Formats: sequence, C-alpha cells, structure tokens
Amino acid sequence: MGVVGALILAAMHRRLSIALLWDAMMGTMRLTAMVVFILIGARVFSMVFQGVDGAKWVEHMLSGLPGGQVGFLIAVNVFIFFLAFFLDFFEIAFIILPMLGPVAHAMGIDLVWFGVLLCVNMQTSFMHPPFGFALFYLRGISDTLFKEGRIPKPIKSSDIYMGAIPWVVMQLLLVAIVIFVPETVTVFLDKEVVIDVDKVEMVIPDSTEFEAPTMGGEEATPAPEGTSSEPAPAISDDDATRKLEESLKAN
Repeated sequence: MGVVGALILAAMHRRLSIALLWDAMMGTMRLTAMVVFILIGARVFSMVFQGVDGAKWVEHMLSGLPGGQVGFLIAVNVFIFFLAFFLDFFEIAFIILPMLGPVAHAMGIDLVWFGVLLCVNMQTSFMHPPFGFALFYLRGISDTLFKEGRIPKPIKSSDIYMGAIPWVVMQLLLVAIVIFVPETVTVFLDKEVVIDVDKVEMVIPDSTEFEAPTMGGEEATPAPEGTSSEPAPAISDDDATRKLEESLKAN
C-alpha cells in the first residue's frame, strides 16, 4: 500500500518517470539485500549460540539479578536502550531477542507482553544518535527544504539531535508505564482460565438411577412359560471342584 501511495503522489506531482522508478527499485533491492543478510547472519549466530548452550549461560547470568522480574526487566531495557545507539531495530530483533526470550519464559514473564515492551524500547533506535534512521531522514529533508528556499537557513545536525531528545524521553516514559502497569498491554489479550483444584467437585450418580441395558436398544424378551426368570443360584468353590473331579473320573 505504501508503494502504491508513493506512486500516486509522484504521478500527481508529475514526477513519475522511468528513472525515478529505477532508482526506487535499486534502493529497495539494496535495503532488502541488507535485511536478508542480517537474517542469515542472525540465524547462523543463533545456531552457534544454541550449540554451545549459550541460552543457559544467559539464563544463569540474568536470573541471578537482584529484584526478581522487575530487576531483570530494568537491566534488559537499559541494555537494549544503549545497544540501540549502535545497532538498528532489525539487528537487535533477530540477534538479541532470541537470547532473552527463553530467560523471560523461565522467569514466568508473559512473552507477548515482553515482546511489546522491547519493541517500544527499540523504537528509540530510530531517534537517537549516531545511527538513528529518523535523524538521517530529517537531515535529508532539511537540506532539500533549504535548497528549495522553504526555510531561511540550513539546519545543523546538532539541532536535529537536540530536537529528538523530548521524543526519546517520552518513549522511555512509555517503557516505564508498560513495565509498572502491564494492563496497558495485557488488557487486549485473552484471559487465561484459572482452575482451582481445591474447588473441583466430582458428582457420582447413584447406581439405582440406572436401568439395566438392553441389547440393541430393544426391550428384554420375557422368559418362556414353565421357566423361572430368577437368576441361577450361586455355586460355591467346593461344589465346583467336586463336579470337576467327577467329570474327569467319568472321562
């Protein structure tokens, strides 16, 4: 949809041309190739990391932090925040998160809520220097606006960095809200049904409430005349043994 919208806007401004489409496709190809190579490298790293039981190392290291779950979350978010100064969103998502997911699951943290929390944190990687993508976008737009005469003077990179600080602070406040008020995320999730084993009751019906089953759902056939419908008398073990010996002697 974004590509279609960009083409429509370019056509409306009469800037749509073969050269423009070629440049856009080349840029898309470079970006896609970069993401694919990041995915390949992340997969290789994850396989090697799992092969040497790196997940257990990370789990033992992070599970021993003071403060329990809150201490773990604060340490992880501080680590992700400073790591975002040098790595972009894709590298953190495909390399770092697979290491932290098993630890969070072992500590009883909801993985959906944990993923949302880290995504909110990683959004700051677009806004703080030195590799914030949003800062580069603003830099390019400001140069274009100055060349077209829409702004009176050029905008420095330091001005863009200082202007991004309030947005970074607001993003960090949102991270704190998600940590200490998890209902902001979990309210949209399906509630898990908790069953109290102590309150489970098993009702066993009385045997007199059941009727004797019949074959094929038909009613029982009455006994012929001259015969008794009463059950045969029970035979004791001694009588059964004696009759068996008599039959063996007769044979």
